[in-house]
Amino acid sequence: MTHASRVTRQEPKDEPIVCRCEEVTLPEVVQAIREGYDTVEELKRHLRVGMGPCQGRTCLPLLARVLARETGRSLAEVMEEISTRPPLIPIPFEVWRGK
Repeated sequence: MTHASRVTRQEPKDEPIVCRCEEVTLPEVVQAIREGYDTVEELKRHLRVGMGPCQGRTCLPLLARVLARETGRSLAEVMEEISTRPPLIPIPFEVWRGK
């Protein structure tokens, strides 16, 4: 049996959304942290936060704030864990081909 992805499921959400692209709610993030996922990278892999079309531009700062609050770590410490991968903005393919 296959399950609908978070993006395609139709049930309404009453909880605050942390990741709009993957429809991850605040309670889901808090629950994952309480289960032991206590780094940004672990949360990304477990919940797919930051894996949607925005690539985390919107949700990773929110995720970091929640993680800092729930773990008692500083926001600066949590933000150091966030890895970004180029390109950060769309660029023409010709740039990569060396035209």
